[in-house]
Amino acid sequence: MNVILKEEIHSLGRLGQIIKVVDGYARNYLIPRGFAVEATPQNVRIWENEKRGVEKKLLKLKEDALKLCAEIEKVSCEFSRKAGEDGKLFGSVTSMDIECFLKERGFTVDRRKILLHEPIKITGEHTVPVKLHPDVTASIKVVIAAE
Repeated sequence: MNVILKEEIHSLGRLGQIIKVVDGYARNYLIPRGFAVEATPQNVRIWENEKRGVEKKLLKLKEDALKLCAEIEKVSCEFSRKAGEDGKLFGSVTSMDIECFLKERGFTVDRRKILLHEPIKITGEHTVPVKLHPDVTASIKVVIAAE
């Protein structure tokens, strides 16, 4: 079944793309949750009319993400944690900690956008990517010092 995506889905495609998916996946998951509509000729015509407005909205979102990226990259996240003699932390620094740090500085970033595959457990300086937009990824410098 061909569907038009109403939202960006990481594993499928971008907003507005017409993609082919299994019928059950479309009927049971994508369409009921509002992620997609069936790509009938009528829905395709409707989408073509709405496309210009959506493109302007997406361009504005990208511009906002680029501005946020420039501001976030200036910030250095600094944490102080208890650590052993060899520099291993007794706890860890997670994406939730980074989110709270950024929130205190006035940035609203969802912790799921912070691409930290596993918690940081070693003191030192680390670079953590943050996906602000599908085309914009910022890098945050995280410095962890031992108490």
